[in-house]
Amino acid sequence: MFIVNSYFLAVVLCVVTMLCWGSWGNTQKLAAKNWRYELFYWDYVIGIVLFSLLMGFTLGSHGSEGRGFVADLQQLAPAAFLSALLGGVIFNASNILLSTSVSLAGMSVAFPIGVGLALVLGVFNTYFFAPKGDPVTLFAGVALVVLAIIFNGMAAAKAQKSDDSHKKKGIVIAIIAGILMSLFYRFVAAAMDLSDFAHPAEGKATPYTAFFIFALGIFVSNFVFNTYVMRRPFVGEPVSYSTYFKGSLSTHCVGVLGGFVWGLGTLLSYICAGKAGAAVSYALGQGAPMIAAAWGVFIWKEFKGGGREVNRLLTLMFILFIAGLSLIVISGGS
Repeated sequence: MFIVNSYFLAVVLCVVTMLCWGSWGNTQKLAAKNWRYELFYWDYVIGIVLFSLLMGFTLGSHGSEGRGFVADLQQLAPAAFLSALLGGVIFNASNILLSTSVSLAGMSVAFPIGVGLALVLGVFNTYFFAPKGDPVTLFAGVALVVLAIIFNGMAAAKAQKSDDSHKKKGIVIAIIAGILMSLFYRFVAAAMDLSDFAHPAEGKATPYTAFFIFALGIFVSNFVFNTYVMRRPFVGEPVSYSTYFKGSLSTHCVGVLGGFVWGLGTLLSYICAGKAGAAVSYALGQGAPMIAAAWGVFIWKEFKGGGREVNRLLTLMFILFIAGLSLIVISGGS
């Protein structure tokens, strides 16, 4: 299977993770023109499962190092299976809420608040589970990210219209999503042998197997979480499964593409966790709010007409995010 053997390559691929995690929301924005996000989310989840299988039988099955995908599944211990599965369930609950927040408040608000909060809490959670890297530099970088989140929230507040109740609800939902999202990564990391992907301990999973089980957790739990949201949506009328099957092929493909984009970022994060450390790999990937904010600000014009003060706050947010992520990279090489 494909294994990352250098810290530099791990950092490069973590940047790709950041780009993927910060960009998949564009597919939701595209689909939202004629498709409820609850319906989009089913295609997105299906895309994640399909991508996990594709990678398992390709990159996860060929090469001179590590166990093959099928062999790894057959030897997986129940505890490792359940840990990765639980990670998928927790992630799915958080991501449905994040998708809701995107539909209510926009990418440039939902991602920096929700995913940024997940970065901060998740790094603490993941680092103390699997410590690697210089903690002072790592948490200094996290502190700068916290400031970036604060400036983004201030910009959103100043750009928000007084009667925009949907955006206010979206911000609250993003905070809840971020708290939940900070918890999932350590369960997936616990299913893997982070010390040696080439010769993982018996009963532990390779990144490809862990990702597939994680995807199954998302898919199975979606019948509970998304069905509930479809019947009791945060905004709008309930939506039925019959409506989903009336969607066009192109509309469904947009959602599946979103799952592929997110899935690529997630798998790379797991692959890089062995060399960069789980905390650094997670933290770099969760720099996605900066990417999502850039999409929201420059492409979707979500802060259009906000004025000079809003623009200054957004500029500070980008500077602090970049500085914080730079320190996170440096910490892993220490």
